[in-house]
Amino acid sequence: MLVSMKDILSAANRGKYAVLAINCFNLESACATVKAAEKRRSPIIIDLLQEHMEKHIAKEILLPSVVKMAKLATVDVAINLDHGKSVDYVKECIVDGFTGVMIDQSEGNFKDNVRITKEIMDCALPKNIGVEAEVGNMGAVKNDQFTKQEMYTDPKEAIKFIRRTNVTALAISFGSSHGVMPKDFIPKFNFDIVKEIKKATGIPLVMHGGSGCGKDNIAKAVTVGINKVNVGSDILKAQSEAVYVQQQEDRYMDYVDLLQITMTEAEKAVDEYIDVVGSTNKTSVTL
Repeated sequence: MLVSMKDILSAANRGKYAVLAINCFNLESACATVKAAEKRRSPIIIDLLQEHMEKHIAKEILLPSVVKMAKLATVDVAINLDHGKSVDYVKECIVDGFTGVMIDQSEGNFKDNVRITKEIMDCALPKNIGVEAEVGNMGAVKNDQFTKQEMYTDPKEAIKFIRRTNVTALAISFGSSHGVMPKDFIPKFNFDIVKEIKKATGIPLVMHGGSGCGKDNIAKAVTVGINKVNVGSDILKAQSEAVYVQQQEDRYMDYVDLLQITMTEAEKAVDEYIDVVGSTNKTSVTL
């Protein structure tokens, strides 16, 4: 069932669990994500990244099919624009059928971040669409641009931001990075940042860069106030590895069969993360 991200995160916040937001870039990855959620009876958020839709499949083509998929699902499914950088693009997504949008102005100054987030809130709230913003900065594993301590979210700044914008959910930086983590490397988290913001505001908080952060880190982050965990790279990694293995065994395997194998591996990876964030059997849909 297609639902608002606002409603999904509100329920997670009350229930003290988190919902996965899986970065999907085509119908196959979205389908695998929904299947995993249905098996677990878990709510799920399908994240569609602005950059992917601009470079890969345009939202005008991809979104209608993902919306249909969500409506037919036997669990709660929200469709969220991930890292919306352009105000006009985010506004288009609100009109086009997304049930959640992220306006990411974290690289700009605080005043502009507040102003633009409030502008998006004014457009989204009448439609019951959840709005996510970000305070602090996230690094990336690529080119060793990991999140550094000076990039962490300042709790006082985040609290001020939340009170001025009334944003639905806030993405914060406290140790994770975007991308696939090096083997055997697990980042250190500053959980006090999450605790302080949660205690002062009580709103749903978001962790980006969930891939490779370690089950213990994610589970603890949820217990101290994270209600949305973004995961993308580990799902794509599972699919890439499946392609590599199958190509070694049969270089000329039918592409349709190969694609199905990658979907199965993606589904397994999503299932493992659902178990970590504690959203099993949390969907509001009754069969």
